[in-house]
Amino acid sequence: MKISQLLGFALCLLFYTQAMATDFNVLDYGAKADGITLDTKAVQNAIDACTKNGGGRVLIPAGKTVVTGTIYLKDFVTLHIENGATLLGSSNYDDYATDTHKNMYKNEPHMDRCLIFAKDARSIAIEGYGTIDGNGHKENFTKKKGGRPMMIRFVNVKDIHLNDVTLINPAAWTSAWLYCDNISVSGINIISRVNNNGDGLDFDGCTNVRVNNSNFDNSDDSICLQASRPDKPCKNITVSNCHFSTKWGGMRIGLLSRGNIESITVTNCTFKDIQDSGLKIQQCEGGEMKNMVFSNLVMENVPRPIFMTFAQQIASVDTPDGQFEPLKSMHNFSFSNIVVDNSELDKNSAFFLTGFPGHQIEDLTIKDVQFVVSGGGTAADAQKTDIKEYTQEVLNGWWPEFSLVGTLPASGLYARHINGLVVENFSIKTVNEDKRAPIVLKNVTNREINRVFLNKKIISKNQIQSN
Repeated sequence: MKISQLLGFALCLLFYTQAMATDFNVLDYGAKADGITLDTKAVQNAIDACTKNGGGRVLIPAGKTVVTGTIYLKDFVTLHIENGATLLGSSNYDDYATDTHKNMYKNEPHMDRCLIFAKDARSIAIEGYGTIDGNGHKENFTKKKGGRPMMIRFVNVKDIHLNDVTLINPAAWTSAWLYCDNISVSGINIISRVNNNGDGLDFDGCTNVRVNNSNFDNSDDSICLQASRPDKPCKNITVSNCHFSTKWGGMRIGLLSRGNIESITVTNCTFKDIQDSGLKIQQCEGGEMKNMVFSNLVMENVPRPIFMTFAQQIASVDTPDGQFEPLKSMHNFSFSNIVVDNSELDKNSAFFLTGFPGHQIEDLTIKDVQFVVSGGGTAADAQKTDIKEYTQEVLNGWWPEFSLVGTLPASGLYARHINGLVVENFSIKTVNEDKRAPIVLKNVTNREINRVFLNKKIISKNQIQSN
């Protein structure tokens, strides 16, 4: 064979190999990967070539740091961050695009931009044992400096995998998933403490979601389930084998609640050193919240293991000011096999469940609970009757937080405006003396309270304060 023929054959083979390639290394598309040069264009070119090829992996190679602004994931693309590789967000706010949808909470447009974005896509993934670093330190991003980009936002995407990566230092939320379907999150680590609003995974109007085997260390809620559109329910969600540590809530369900939030299970999880609540379940905006099971949970230093509220408030950016939506219903919740050690906290440690006058939470079961508290409640605390309702005057335009209420007259469980409450095998241990009743019920109808223990002794019915 002539040399020219051999050369032609080799070129054809090379062209064929490239055309059929499933790995697209960003270095081959011009990325410097030196941790300084802005490589947005090179990474986007690799993504575009990958999706045009019919799919494959876009590689961030091991040992390299690739700096980008906003990149757009597309159909059948897997962003693979190799072990030892880092995808680093630019420190320049102007490198983040303005066409990446928006944050759905009112009064927060400074979080509209993001690092990784996908819309109307199918079958995308982010995987690998490498790191995505949002570079979201306060010296780079604040509201006064223009804004704080989120790390990831997906809108109307079907079939998504987020596996094994470490996600650190977002300037705002780590991720926002809007109206997506068939999501699998497994084996990830999120560390988001360098700025405010450092949520972990926020699923808004998403269906068929599985989150497992992951660790969360956040400056705000670790996982949020919400529904900003009446026609987009948040439904069929399972969370298992995860650990939560955060300055605010381990799992928040609600606030954004214009649509239904339903069919949720959370199991085999641990919660530690949480400033506000372990499970924070809050219906505000007109959707229906129902059919949830929480089981096999261990908590330590979690002031409110369960905090449930039913109150009227506007959370969505799309709701006109002052146009409150009618409250519908919250019903069918089961909590079981829960162990809580709050012995190192103060007296403001209790299960707090509150409906609203005329809008009761219905059909709620709590069973098989071991709850250790520090105690310290005074006789004056025990006599408190002016526990504020979450009215518009009390809320004053903001969320139904515990701080608006203050110390409760119960050492273990305070429940009000509930229709259908079952408490079974609930054990409370106080490290120090507490003058308050272990359980206080207000406007709780159709209730059954059995086998409640205080310091290993079963309590009598008259030790349950009720009115």
